[in-house]
Amino acid sequence: MLNKIEIENVLFLDIETVPAVAAYSQLNERMQKLWNRKAERLSAYPSQSDEPGSPEQLYNRAGIYAEFGKIICISVGAYKKGELRIKSFAGDDELELLVNFAGLLNKHYNKPEHLLCAHNGKEFDFPFIARRMLVQGIPIPAILDLSGKKPWEVNHLDTMELWKFGDYKNYTSLELLAAIFNIPTPKDDIDGSQVADVYYNEKNLPRIVHYCSKDVLTVAQIFRCYRGEPLIEENAVVIV
Repeated sequence: MLNKIEIENVLFLDIETVPAVAAYSQLNERMQKLWNRKAERLSAYPSQSDEPGSPEQLYNRAGIYAEFGKIICISVGAYKKGELRIKSFAGDDELELLVNFAGLLNKHYNKPEHLLCAHNGKEFDFPFIARRMLVQGIPIPAILDLSGKKPWEVNHLDTMELWKFGDYKNYTSLELLAAIFNIPTPKDDIDGSQVADVYYNEKNLPRIVHYCSKDVLTVAQIFRCYRGEPLIEENAVVIV
């Protein structure tokens, strides 16, 4: 089925998120109380990525929750005339970033044949973007709006879900899939757990944008592997 998809109709994407403010102490009283409740649940039922701790200690996890985090970068990639063109929407102003990204979707990815593709996108990237658009008062573009749609009307592809083949027991990272398909690792500089520190402490947004762009390239390469196609050559990758 994947081979029947026109690859130029697919927009590959990845997002980078951070806690809404740099430290727990910067939250207002209302949000501190709400984060305290969240932290209590995380401590009571810790996952592999959540260890027991105080609300202050656990606040570095806030960036993965749309209610307590914000988007600082959305990188997208599209195939045009044999090239993968990658563009990033990034900045401290989440509203501006999301308005610009919504404009791209509304103008260029608004037809039934258009698709969005991300790794773990169905559980993270797509809903996170939609939730933050609602918070910022931005109308959700049709391709992201799931309300009233039947499952087969949702134009979302997820390279992690495709790899599962119906098996829901485990999570397969983008880095692991890159390794088994002999794709250069996108994690050779930083990984997701370091993004907040690079953003708030190093104040190095370009480094994060570069990292996010590499993830988009990796998602696109994995998609090609799923279709039995050769990897796109380095000279055919264009940063717009």
